[in-house]
Amino acid sequence: MYFRTQGPLRWLIAAAVFPLLIGCRSDDAHEEPPKSFEGFSAPAHFPAPVYGFENNPVTEAGFELGKKLFYDKRLSADGTVSCGTCHAQVHGFADHNIPLSFGIEERRGMRNTPGLANLAWTPAFMWDGGINHIEVIPIAPLTDSTEMGHDLAALISFLQTQTEYPKDFETAFGSSEIDTRNLLLALTQFQSCLISAGSKYDQWLTGRTNLTPAENEGREIFESKCASCHSGVLLTDFSYRNNGLDSIFTDEGRMRITLNPEDAGTFRVPSLRNVALTSPYMHDGRFRNLMQVLDHYDSGVKQSATLDPSLSGGIPLEDHEKERLIDFLRTLSDYDFISNHRFSEP
Repeated sequence: MYFRTQGPLRWLIAAAVFPLLIGCRSDDAHEEPPKSFEGFSAPAHFPAPVYGFENNPVTEAGFELGKKLFYDKRLSADGTVSCGTCHAQVHGFADHNIPLSFGIEERRGMRNTPGLANLAWTPAFMWDGGINHIEVIPIAPLTDSTEMGHDLAALISFLQTQTEYPKDFETAFGSSEIDTRNLLLALTQFQSCLISAGSKYDQWLTGRTNLTPAENEGREIFESKCASCHSGVLLTDFSYRNNGLDSIFTDEGRMRITLNPEDAGTFRVPSLRNVALTSPYMHDGRFRNLMQVLDHYDSGVKQSATLDPSLSGGIPLEDHEKERLIDFLRTLSDYDFISNHRFSEP
């Protein structure tokens, strides 16, 4: 739900298995090999993260507490919705392929819920950039009346009365007294570790596999026609653009935050990582599949005063180019990420 409030919140935490000892005794043969907690680890082919961990180093206790909180429906006012309700791991931590998510009392949100991945590299959040720091993202969904609808003071008091949480906070932060700061830091530790860097595209970037001819043709088309916005290894330039969805705006996008008319109808350029898993698309989920998205850029761009200049004539695409682009976009799916038990509901 972290990306729906005012708009639709990187790193592989590895469970590194120690090598099995040669010549184990027979009574050790069925024992689980020990695992070590690695903490935050940036992929070698990624840039430096924008989030600094100096005041919030990722620990195993903090990570596990953050995960527990992320999936706990009791953090919502009526006990029906958790962060994980609308951020499903199987869909790249987007919602379950629905245009708009539902919060407490079946209240419908105003924007599509995109996936959560690589948040430590993201300078601002929500579709409109209304939140500019990863540590404060949870405040929005926790307190929004449509999403989780809780009062922070009441939530802290509730957590303090639970048997397990004071112990968990003491293990993670050295005090059983729960406060808003440590609640946010724990959630940040878990979410900052949702790193997606294991797709076929990543394997190609790091020289571990080859793309098929169709995928490689799609990559070349992508780099020629799409990468000016969806740039770099993170596949976004983090800018805000009007991509021609409407001529008259029912949702003013970033202008709701800046109050600048030049931002009317502009939204944050999303990363395309796991894009084939996170349908439907755009801030309101209007396009059901990737072909509809490409059809829009080819022939559906609508003119308005704030339309991005690069889209004034659309992006002409032949049918075979659309097919090859989709072949390439599917290489951005990170199946290790969506099946990693480290990120799964406890």
